[in-house]
Amino acid sequence: MRSNPIFIFAIFSAILLVIDFFTYRGIKSLNYKLISKKYFSIFFWLVPLIVIGSFILFSVFRTSISPSNFFPYFHSISGFLILMYIPKLVFLLFEIAQNMYTLVKHVIIKLTHRGKINVDAEKITRSQFLRKIGLVVAGVPFISIAYGIAWGRFNFTLRNYELSFKNLPQIFDGFKIVQISDFHLGSFITNEDKVAEAIDLVNQQNPDLILFTGDMVNNVADEVNNFISILDKLKAPFGKYSILGNHDYGDYVHWESLETKSENLNKLINLQKNAGFELLLNESVKITKSGESFDLIGVENWGLPPFPQYGDLNKSLENVNPAGFKLLMSHDPTHWDEEVLGHTNIDLTLSGHTHGAQFGIEIPGWRWSPVSMRYKRWGGLYEEGDKKLYVNTGIGFIGFPGRVGMPPEVCLITLIKV
Repeated sequence: MRSNPIFIFAIFSAILLVIDFFTYRGIKSLNYKLISKKYFSIFFWLVPLIVIGSFILFSVFRTSISPSNFFPYFHSISGFLILMYIPKLVFLLFEIAQNMYTLVKHVIIKLTHRGKINVDAEKITRSQFLRKIGLVVAGVPFISIAYGIAWGRFNFTLRNYELSFKNLPQIFDGFKIVQISDFHLGSFITNEDKVAEAIDLVNQQNPDLILFTGDMVNNVADEVNNFISILDKLKAPFGKYSILGNHDYGDYVHWESLETKSENLNKLINLQKNAGFELLLNESVKITKSGESFDLIGVENWGLPPFPQYGDLNKSLENVNPAGFKLLMSHDPTHWDEEVLGHTNIDLTLSGHTHGAQFGIEIPGWRWSPVSMRYKRWGGLYEEGDKKLYVNTGIGFIGFPGRVGMPPEVCLITLIKV
Protein backbone atom coordinates (compact mmCIF):
# COMPACT_ATOMS: atom_id res chain seq x y z
CA MET A 1 0.00 0.00 0.00
CA ARG A 2 1.34 3.42 -0.97
CA SER A 3 1.50 5.97 1.81
CA ASN A 4 -0.67 9.08 1.54
CA PRO A 5 1.64 12.12 1.22
CA ILE A 6 -1.03 14.48 2.55
CA PHE A 7 -1.48 12.35 5.66
CA ILE A 8 2.28 12.14 6.20
CA PHE A 9 2.63 15.91 5.80
CA ALA A 10 -0.22 16.49 8.25
CA ILE A 11 1.49 14.28 10.84
CA PHE A 12 4.80 16.03 10.22
CA SER A 13 3.20 19.47 10.66
CA ALA A 14 1.40 18.37 13.82
CA ILE A 15 4.68 17.13 15.35
CA LEU A 16 6.36 20.47 14.60
CA LEU A 17 3.51 22.41 16.15
CA VAL A 18 3.54 20.24 19.28
CA ILE A 19 7.29 20.84 19.65
CA ASP A 20 6.70 24.58 19.23
CA PHE A 21 3.79 24.66 21.69
CA PHE A 22 5.71 23.07 24.54
CA THR A 23 8.87 25.02 23.76
CA TYR A 24 6.92 28.27 23.75
CA ARG A 25 5.21 27.39 27.01
CA GLY A 26 8.51 26.47 28.67
CA ILE A 27 10.29 29.65 27.58
CA LYS A 28 7.24 31.71 28.47
CA SER A 29 7.40 30.46 32.06
CA LEU A 30 11.02 31.64 32.25
CA ASN A 31 10.47 35.22 31.16
CA TYR A 32 6.87 36.18 30.63
CA LYS A 33 7.67 39.83 29.91
CA LEU A 34 9.96 38.86 27.03
CA ILE A 35 7.54 36.37 25.52
CA SER A 36 4.56 38.70 25.92
CA LYS A 37 6.19 41.22 23.64
CA LYS A 38 4.26 41.14 20.41
CA TYR A 39 7.22 41.01 18.06
CA PHE A 40 8.95 38.17 19.90
CA SER A 41 5.79 36.05 19.83
CA ILE A 42 5.33 36.79 16.14
CA PHE A 43 8.91 35.75 15.41
CA PHE A 44 8.56 32.54 17.41
CA TRP A 45 5.44 31.38 15.57
CA LEU A 46 6.72 32.63 12.25
CA VAL A 47 9.32 29.85 12.26
CA PRO A 48 6.88 26.90 12.01
CA LEU A 49 4.80 28.85 9.49
CA ILE A 50 7.90 29.35 7.31
CA VAL A 51 8.88 25.67 7.55
CA ILE A 52 5.41 24.29 6.86
CA GLY A 53 4.72 26.88 4.17
CA SER A 54 8.05 26.17 2.48
CA PHE A 55 7.30 22.45 2.30
CA ILE A 56 3.86 23.19 0.84
CA LEU A 57 5.28 25.49 -1.83
CA PHE A 58 8.10 23.07 -2.55
CA SER A 59 5.63 20.21 -3.02
CA VAL A 60 3.40 22.28 -5.32
CA PHE A 61 6.24 23.45 -7.56
CA ARG A 62 8.39 20.32 -7.25
CA THR A 63 7.64 19.14 -10.78
CA SER A 64 8.81 22.46 -12.26
CA ILE A 65 12.24 22.18 -10.60
CA SER A 66 14.83 20.38 -12.71
CA PRO A 67 16.45 17.35 -11.02
CA SER A 68 19.87 19.03 -11.12
CA ASN A 69 18.50 22.11 -9.26
CA PHE A 70 16.45 20.15 -6.74
CA PHE A 71 18.99 20.14 -3.92
CA PRO A 72 19.69 23.89 -3.56
CA TYR A 73 16.00 24.38 -2.81
CA PHE A 74 15.70 21.30 -0.65
CA HIS A 75 18.81 22.13 1.38
CA SER A 76 17.51 25.62 2.14
CA ILE A 77 14.40 24.11 3.71
CA SER A 78 16.11 21.21 5.47
CA GLY A 79 18.88 23.44 6.82
CA PHE A 80 16.40 25.90 8.33
CA LEU A 81 14.34 23.04 9.77
CA ILE A 82 17.33 21.40 11.46
CA LEU A 83 18.72 24.71 12.70
CA MET A 84 15.43 25.65 14.35
CA TYR A 85 14.19 22.34 15.72
CA ILE A 86 17.21 20.42 17.00
CA PRO A 87 17.79 23.11 19.68
CA LYS A 88 14.09 23.00 20.54
CA LEU A 89 14.23 19.23 21.04
CA VAL A 90 17.23 19.67 23.33
CA PHE A 91 15.34 22.29 25.34
CA LEU A 92 12.31 19.97 25.59
CA LEU A 93 14.42 17.29 27.28
CA PHE A 94 15.06 19.75 30.10
CA GLU A 95 11.43 20.89 30.01
CA ILE A 96 10.29 17.31 30.58
CA ALA A 97 12.81 16.93 33.41
CA GLN A 98 11.59 20.21 34.92
CA ASN A 99 7.95 19.09 34.81
CA MET A 100 8.79 15.72 36.36
CA TYR A 101 10.76 17.44 39.12
CA THR A 102 7.90 19.86 39.78
CA LEU A 103 5.33 17.05 39.86
CA VAL A 104 7.37 14.92 42.27
CA LYS A 105 8.07 17.88 44.52
CA HIS A 106 4.40 18.88 44.54
CA VAL A 107 3.34 15.34 45.50
CA ILE A 108 5.92 15.21 48.31
CA ILE A 109 4.80 18.57 49.67
CA LYS A 110 1.16 17.56 49.48
CA LEU A 111 1.83 14.36 51.38
CA THR A 112 4.11 15.80 54.04
CA HIS A 113 3.05 19.45 54.46
CA ARG A 114 -0.68 19.66 53.91
CA GLY A 115 -0.95 23.01 55.61
CA LYS A 116 1.62 24.66 53.37
CA ILE A 117 0.43 23.58 49.93
CA ASN A 118 -0.27 27.04 48.54
CA VAL A 119 2.94 28.63 49.76
CA ASP A 120 5.17 25.84 48.62
CA ALA A 121 3.29 25.41 45.36
CA GLU A 122 4.09 29.02 44.58
CA LYS A 123 7.75 28.27 45.28
CA ILE A 124 7.54 25.33 42.91
CA THR A 125 6.41 27.61 40.06
CA ARG A 126 9.54 29.68 40.58
CA SER A 127 11.82 26.67 40.47
CA GLN A 128 13.15 27.12 36.91
CA PHE A 129 16.68 25.84 37.21
CA LEU A 130 16.37 22.99 34.70
CA ARG A 131 14.59 25.19 32.16
CA LYS A 132 17.31 27.82 32.39
CA ILE A 133 20.00 25.20 31.94
CA GLY A 134 18.05 23.75 29.00
CA LEU A 135 17.87 27.13 27.31
CA VAL A 136 21.64 27.56 27.62
CA VAL A 137 22.40 24.00 26.48
CA ALA A 138 20.05 24.38 23.49
CA GLY A 139 22.20 27.27 22.36
CA VAL A 140 25.13 24.90 21.78
CA PRO A 141 23.55 22.89 18.91
CA PHE A 142 22.08 26.10 17.49
CA ILE A 143 25.51 27.74 17.23
CA SER A 144 27.14 24.48 16.05
CA ILE A 145 24.56 23.86 13.33
CA ALA A 146 24.70 27.48 12.19
CA TYR A 147 28.48 27.21 11.95
CA GLY A 148 28.23 23.87 10.13
CA ILE A 149 25.92 25.38 7.51
CA ALA A 150 27.77 28.66 7.04
CA TRP A 151 31.39 27.48 7.28
CA GLY A 152 31.80 23.86 8.40
CA ARG A 153 30.72 22.32 5.10
CA PHE A 154 33.48 24.23 3.31
CA ASN A 155 36.25 23.69 5.85
CA PHE A 156 38.26 21.30 3.67
CA THR A 157 40.68 19.34 5.82
CA LEU A 158 43.79 17.40 4.81
CA ARG A 159 44.38 14.05 6.50
CA ASN A 160 47.84 12.59 6.07
CA TYR A 161 48.77 8.90 6.45
CA GLU A 162 51.91 6.84 5.84
CA LEU A 163 50.90 3.22 5.28
CA SER A 164 53.46 0.42 5.26
CA PHE A 165 53.26 -2.79 3.21
CA LYS A 166 55.65 -5.72 2.89
CA ASN A 167 54.81 -6.67 -0.69
CA LEU A 168 54.83 -3.15 -2.11
CA PRO A 169 57.36 -2.94 -4.97
CA GLN A 170 60.41 -0.95 -3.87
CA ILE A 171 60.00 1.56 -6.65
CA PHE A 172 56.69 2.70 -5.11
CA ASP A 173 58.24 3.50 -1.72
CA GLY A 174 57.09 7.07 -1.03
CA PHE A 175 54.40 6.93 -3.72
CA LYS A 176 51.72 9.54 -2.92
CA ILE A 177 48.02 8.87 -3.44
CA VAL A 178 45.26 11.40 -2.82
CA GLN A 179 41.85 9.92 -2.15
CA ILE A 180 38.73 12.04 -2.47
CA SER A 181 35.17 10.81 -2.18
CA ASP A 182 31.49 11.76 -2.25
CA PHE A 183 31.54 15.06 -4.13
CA HIS A 184 27.73 15.19 -4.38
CA LEU A 185 28.10 17.98 -6.90
CA GLY A 186 24.38 18.75 -6.95
CA SER A 187 24.82 20.23 -3.50
CA PHE A 188 27.46 22.66 -4.81
CA ILE A 189 25.43 24.09 -7.71
CA THR A 190 25.54 27.57 -6.12
CA ASN A 191 29.06 27.14 -4.71
CA GLU A 192 31.27 26.17 -7.63
CA ASP A 193 34.14 28.18 -6.14
CA LYS A 194 34.18 25.88 -3.12
CA VAL A 195 34.73 22.83 -5.32
CA ALA A 196 37.61 24.71 -6.91
CA GLU A 197 39.09 25.19 -3.41
CA ALA A 198 38.98 21.43 -2.81
CA ILE A 199 40.65 20.80 -6.17
CA ASP A 200 43.41 23.27 -5.30
CA LEU A 201 43.99 21.48 -1.98
CA VAL A 202 44.39 18.17 -3.83
CA ASN A 203 46.84 19.59 -6.34
CA GLN A 204 48.89 21.25 -3.60
CA GLN A 205 49.84 17.77 -2.38
CA ASN A 206 51.55 16.97 -5.70
CA PRO A 207 50.08 13.44 -5.73
CA ASP A 208 51.37 10.69 -7.97
CA LEU A 209 47.88 9.23 -8.27
CA ILE A 210 44.36 10.59 -7.60
CA LEU A 211 41.53 8.22 -6.68
CA PHE A 212 37.85 9.15 -6.36
CA THR A 213 35.71 6.58 -4.52
CA GLY A 214 32.20 7.31 -5.74
CA ASP A 215 29.09 9.51 -5.47
CA MET A 216 30.03 12.17 -7.98
CA VAL A 217 26.40 13.36 -7.99
CA ASN A 218 23.32 13.34 -5.81
CA ASN A 219 20.89 12.03 -8.41
CA VAL A 220 21.48 12.94 -12.06
CA ALA A 221 24.36 13.33 -14.46
CA ASP A 222 23.50 16.96 -15.32
CA GLU A 223 24.81 17.99 -11.89
CA VAL A 224 28.34 17.56 -13.28
CA ASN A 225 27.89 19.92 -16.25
CA ASN A 226 29.11 23.09 -14.56
CA PHE A 227 32.09 21.37 -12.93
CA ILE A 228 33.86 19.72 -15.87
CA SER A 229 36.46 22.47 -16.26
CA ILE A 230 37.06 22.50 -12.49
CA LEU A 231 37.48 18.73 -12.14
CA ASP A 232 39.71 18.67 -15.20
CA LYS A 233 42.28 20.70 -13.23
CA LEU A 234 43.03 17.68 -11.02
CA LYS A 235 46.47 16.53 -12.11
CA ALA A 236 48.62 13.51 -11.26
CA PRO A 237 51.39 11.91 -13.37
CA PHE A 238 49.99 8.39 -12.93
CA GLY A 239 46.42 9.47 -13.66
CA LYS A 240 43.15 9.86 -11.85
CA TYR A 241 40.66 7.03 -11.47
CA SER A 242 37.11 6.81 -10.17
CA ILE A 243 34.36 4.37 -9.32
CA LEU A 244 30.59 4.68 -8.94
CA GLY A 245 28.75 5.18 -5.66
CA ASN A 246 25.15 4.38 -4.82
CA HIS A 247 23.93 7.87 -5.79
CA ASP A 248 25.55 7.74 -9.23
CA TYR A 249 23.14 5.16 -10.65
CA GLY A 250 20.07 7.41 -10.44
CA ASP A 251 18.27 4.93 -8.21
CA TYR A 252 16.65 7.72 -6.17
CA VAL A 253 14.90 9.34 -9.15
CA HIS A 254 11.57 8.36 -10.68
CA TRP A 255 12.49 7.80 -14.34
CA GLU A 256 10.07 7.63 -17.24
CA SER A 257 11.69 4.39 -18.38
CA LEU A 258 14.65 2.13 -17.78
CA GLU A 259 16.13 3.45 -21.01
CA THR A 260 16.08 7.00 -19.65
CA LYS A 261 17.78 5.85 -16.47
CA SER A 262 20.42 3.99 -18.47
CA GLU A 263 21.02 7.07 -20.63
CA ASN A 264 21.61 9.12 -17.48
CA LEU A 265 24.24 6.66 -16.24
CA ASN A 266 25.99 6.60 -19.61
CA LYS A 267 26.01 10.38 -19.62
CA LEU A 268 27.62 10.45 -16.18
CA ILE A 269 30.29 7.99 -17.32
CA ASN A 270 31.08 10.17 -20.33
CA LEU A 271 31.14 13.34 -18.23
CA GLN A 272 33.66 11.78 -15.88
CA LYS A 273 35.81 10.87 -18.89
CA ASN A 274 35.52 14.47 -20.11
CA ALA A 275 36.79 15.60 -16.72
CA GLY A 276 39.84 13.36 -17.11
CA PHE A 277 38.82 10.41 -14.92
CA GLU A 278 39.24 6.79 -15.94
CA LEU A 279 36.22 5.02 -14.51
CA LEU A 280 36.78 1.46 -13.29
CA LEU A 281 33.66 -0.70 -13.60
CA ASN A 282 34.42 -4.07 -12.03
CA GLU A 283 37.88 -4.08 -13.59
CA SER A 284 41.52 -3.40 -12.83
CA VAL A 285 44.48 -1.54 -14.28
CA LYS A 286 48.19 -1.77 -13.62
CA ILE A 287 49.97 1.27 -12.24
CA THR A 288 53.45 0.96 -13.71
CA LYS A 289 56.65 2.75 -12.73
CA SER A 290 60.12 1.93 -14.06
CA GLY A 291 59.06 -1.56 -15.11
CA GLU A 292 57.36 -2.50 -11.83
CA SER A 293 53.65 -2.31 -11.13
CA PHE A 294 50.79 -2.85 -8.73
CA ASP A 295 47.12 -3.56 -9.44
CA LEU A 296 44.47 -0.86 -8.97
CA ILE A 297 41.02 -2.46 -8.73
CA GLY A 298 37.66 -0.70 -8.97
CA VAL A 299 34.30 -2.30 -8.20
CA GLU A 300 30.87 -0.87 -8.77
CA ASN A 301 28.82 -0.10 -5.69
CA TRP A 302 28.31 -2.99 -3.31
CA GLY A 303 26.45 -2.39 -0.06
CA LEU A 304 24.23 -4.15 2.41
CA PRO A 305 20.46 -3.67 1.83
CA PRO A 306 18.85 -1.29 1.11
CA PHE A 307 21.90 -0.27 -0.94
CA PRO A 308 22.47 -1.93 -4.33
CA GLN A 309 25.00 -4.64 -5.06
CA TYR A 310 26.26 -3.90 -8.55
CA GLY A 311 29.84 -4.76 -7.66
CA ASP A 312 31.46 -7.95 -8.91
CA LEU A 313 34.71 -8.44 -7.05
CA ASN A 314 35.57 -11.74 -8.73
CA LYS A 315 35.29 -10.14 -12.15
CA SER A 316 37.44 -7.24 -10.97
CA LEU A 317 40.21 -9.65 -9.93
CA GLU A 318 40.38 -11.59 -13.18
CA ASN A 319 43.54 -9.93 -14.52
CA VAL A 320 45.20 -9.23 -11.17
CA ASN A 321 48.56 -10.63 -10.07
CA PRO A 322 47.61 -12.89 -7.11
CA ALA A 323 50.97 -12.39 -5.39
CA GLY A 324 51.36 -8.68 -6.09
CA PHE A 325 50.36 -5.54 -4.20
CA LYS A 326 46.68 -4.73 -4.70
CA LEU A 327 44.72 -1.55 -4.04
CA LEU A 328 40.93 -1.72 -4.19
CA MET A 329 38.44 1.13 -4.57
CA SER A 330 35.02 0.16 -3.22
CA HIS A 331 32.51 2.86 -2.34
CA ASP A 332 30.71 1.23 0.60
CA PRO A 333 32.96 0.13 3.52
CA THR A 334 30.64 -2.75 4.41
CA HIS A 335 32.02 -4.46 1.31
CA TRP A 336 35.39 -4.84 3.07
CA ASP A 337 33.97 -6.99 5.86
CA GLU A 338 31.54 -8.91 3.69
CA GLU A 339 33.65 -9.83 0.63
CA VAL A 340 37.20 -8.49 0.90
CA LEU A 341 38.57 -9.20 4.37
CA GLY A 342 39.05 -12.93 4.90
CA HIS A 343 38.17 -13.71 1.28
CA THR A 344 40.99 -12.01 -0.63
CA ASN A 345 44.58 -10.89 -0.11
CA ILE A 346 43.90 -7.29 -1.14
CA ASP A 347 46.35 -5.09 0.74
CA LEU A 348 44.61 -1.73 0.82
CA THR A 349 40.97 -0.78 0.30
CA LEU A 350 39.70 2.78 -0.05
CA SER A 351 36.04 3.58 0.60
CA GLY A 352 33.69 6.49 1.30
CA HIS A 353 29.89 6.58 1.49
CA THR A 354 29.26 7.30 5.20
CA HIS A 355 30.06 11.06 5.28
CA GLY A 356 30.70 10.46 8.97
CA ALA A 357 27.01 11.43 9.18
CA GLN A 358 28.31 15.00 8.60
CA PHE A 359 28.30 15.25 12.38
CA GLY A 360 30.78 14.13 14.97
CA ILE A 361 33.21 14.89 17.75
CA GLU A 362 36.95 14.67 17.33
CA ILE A 363 39.61 15.16 19.95
CA PRO A 364 43.20 13.85 19.93
CA GLY A 365 43.03 10.07 20.17
CA TRP A 366 39.23 9.80 19.90
CA ARG A 367 36.69 10.30 17.14
CA TRP A 368 32.95 9.60 17.27
CA SER A 369 29.96 9.99 14.98
CA PRO A 370 26.37 8.74 15.30
CA VAL A 371 26.91 6.88 12.03
CA SER A 372 29.04 4.45 14.07
CA MET A 373 25.74 2.90 15.22
CA ARG A 374 25.07 1.91 11.60
CA TYR A 375 28.56 1.21 10.23
CA LYS A 376 31.32 -0.76 11.90
CA ARG A 377 33.88 1.03 9.71
CA TRP A 378 32.70 4.58 9.16
CA GLY A 379 35.71 6.92 9.06
CA GLY A 380 39.48 6.79 9.18
CA LEU A 381 41.96 3.92 9.10
CA TYR A 382 41.14 0.32 10.03
CA GLU A 383 43.62 -2.56 10.15
CA GLU A 384 43.14 -6.31 10.39
CA GLY A 385 46.48 -8.11 10.31
CA ASP A 386 48.36 -6.77 7.30
CA LYS A 387 45.15 -5.66 5.53
CA LYS A 388 44.09 -2.02 5.67
CA LEU A 389 40.90 -0.06 4.98
CA TYR A 390 40.60 3.70 4.83
CA VAL A 391 37.11 5.24 4.93
CA ASN A 392 37.02 8.79 3.62
CA THR A 393 34.19 10.90 5.11
CA GLY A 394 33.81 12.79 1.84
CA ILE A 395 33.87 16.29 0.45
CA GLY A 396 30.19 16.94 -0.21
CA PHE A 397 26.98 16.87 1.76
CA ILE A 398 23.41 15.76 1.26
CA GLY A 399 20.21 15.99 3.31
CA PHE A 400 21.69 18.38 5.87
CA PRO A 401 23.52 21.27 4.15
CA GLY A 402 26.33 21.41 6.67
CA ARG A 403 29.03 19.60 8.58
CA VAL A 404 29.42 19.78 12.35
CA GLY A 405 32.64 18.37 13.78
CA MET A 406 33.08 16.24 10.66
CA PRO A 407 34.81 18.46 8.09
CA PRO A 408 35.03 17.60 4.39
CA GLU A 409 38.30 15.80 3.82
CA VAL A 410 41.09 15.20 1.35
CA CYS A 411 43.24 12.22 2.30
CA LEU A 412 46.91 11.97 1.36
CA ILE A 413 48.27 8.44 1.62
CA THR A 414 51.97 7.79 1.24
CA LEU A 415 52.89 4.16 0.52
CA ILE A 416 55.91 2.87 2.43
CA LYS A 417 57.88 -0.29 1.60
CA VAL A 418 58.90 -2.37 4.64
